[in-house]
Amino acid sequence: MSRRATVSAIDLIHGRGFLNGWSHKSGILSPVFSLFSSKAFQPKQPRIDFSCVKELNDAIGLFQKMKSMQPEPSVLVYNKLMSVGVKIEQYSFALDVFDEMLRMGVPVNVYTMTIAVNCCCLLKDINSGVAIMGFFFKSGYEPNVVTIGTLINGFFLVDKEAEAVKLFEKVLDLKLCKPNAVMILHVIDGLCKARQVIAAHDWLHRLESNGCRADVWSYNALIDGFCKEGKMEEAGKILETMTQQNICPDVVTYSSLIDGFCLRGEIERGKQLLDLMAERGLKPNVVTYNSLIDGYCKVGTIDEALHLFLEIPSKGLKHNAHTYSTMIHGLFEKGRFVEGWKLFEDMEAQQVHPNLHTYNILLDGLGRNGEIEEALSLLRMIEVKGFTPDIVSYGSLIDGLCKNGKRDVARDLLRELPSKGLQPNVWIYTMIIHSLCQEGSMEEAECLLVEMKNRGCGPDRVTYSIIIRSLLKRNELHKATSFMEEMRQKGFSADSATSSVPTDRAEEQSGDGFFLKLMKNLAPKKIVS
Repeated sequence: MSRRATVSAIDLIHGRGFLNGWSHKSGILSPVFSLFSSKAFQPKQPRIDFSCVKELNDAIGLFQKMKSMQPEPSVLVYNKLMSVGVKIEQYSFALDVFDEMLRMGVPVNVYTMTIAVNCCCLLKDINSGVAIMGFFFKSGYEPNVVTIGTLINGFFLVDKEAEAVKLFEKVLDLKLCKPNAVMILHVIDGLCKARQVIAAHDWLHRLESNGCRADVWSYNALIDGFCKEGKMEEAGKILETMTQQNICPDVVTYSSLIDGFCLRGEIERGKQLLDLMAERGLKPNVVTYNSLIDGYCKVGTIDEALHLFLEIPSKGLKHNAHTYSTMIHGLFEKGRFVEGWKLFEDMEAQQVHPNLHTYNILLDGLGRNGEIEEALSLLRMIEVKGFTPDIVSYGSLIDGLCKNGKRDVARDLLRELPSKGLQPNVWIYTMIIHSLCQEGSMEEAECLLVEMKNRGCGPDRVTYSIIIRSLLKRNELHKATSFMEEMRQKGFSADSATSSVPTDRAEEQSGDGFFLKLMKNLAPKKIVS
């Protein structure tokens, strides 16, 4: 795109700063008002089978065919093609259709513009969405609750929560339209996903006080937001309010609550909710089971997790990639590698396609089990299958290499990361520093620490503790003291293993009590006391 509108939500409402023209390719939008459809007579339209469109090439072929049809397809037909483009997630194609409609002089309507704005938002090109909307208003169309709601959602999609809220406030202040359930959902869900759950709660209360009624989806978004923050009491209060408003909790409501309890390790409360769902005639979905399986795995009751895993097909449900990945990871955590791999084989047999998260779990499992060659082979296979290994993939592999004495290979992988568009994080640096300290290569470990800092990756409490502990064991008091002071200045406390390192000889060397005082300042309170 050659040009972009750079206007805010407030400019949009006041009609300021719009481009006279726009195109998602050329930056041109014809300002001729005649391009907008009227209720004029339309000739009988040819029948078009949109069900044949399964992928981009199908859509392009149909588009070319439509352009040569006589009589020319109406705006309704072109709108349908744009909608099909959205359905198959080919948003740029839908905008191509929009451009071509304008070029050919096909009259566009409110629905056309809304689809175009939505495509810009889904492509995270919010400025172009604003430009289309601005021209839309300037051409004489009244603000539409669906179109404005789409733009509000677009601001949230590009993490511009403040702009989204400003636009929503203008909708209310200027009474541009009455917010419907979908617009309210965009605001509540957007704020919750931005971790502004309290603000979302305040907005819901304000809206309902002013006669705007939220639906079950908005309440579910708010409950899920509180659950993800571990605030189960607040989530429970929202559930009470929901029922007082005669809005019935559904499977999504209960699934969020179950997930919240499982995240806090309160698995039995989650299981009680599962039983309550059955009593109320609600059928759990695979997401519900995934939360419980994950909860059982995290608290180490792997057999309970397996029981639920095996129960899923009997409930008429199918395991998905998340179900398998969670269960495989749980088995690996318990050292049950053979069972984990059998489950992966079953996953492939059931034609449930692994995702990158699944492969990362397998890489981690192979590393833990000392199967390094197999892990390296799997990394190559991941790329062949069309996945791009991420920092977690390489981190799992580097961890396995370090734990199995292949530190040189681990360091080679570390050096390769920038060429793959990845930057090592504190976890990866710390793993290699730890392995260097274990083999007594303190100079290399300290050099890597310097490199880490120079690359803008700050050491954390664990990194410092590993270095300090190794120096203390080697009686290198002055170096250890320097790192301890640096650690203190950054506000970190030493871990229990570092604080419990015998310091008698070191204290004798320092003679002035400074070392012991510094150690006490760094030690966790429970150790000092």
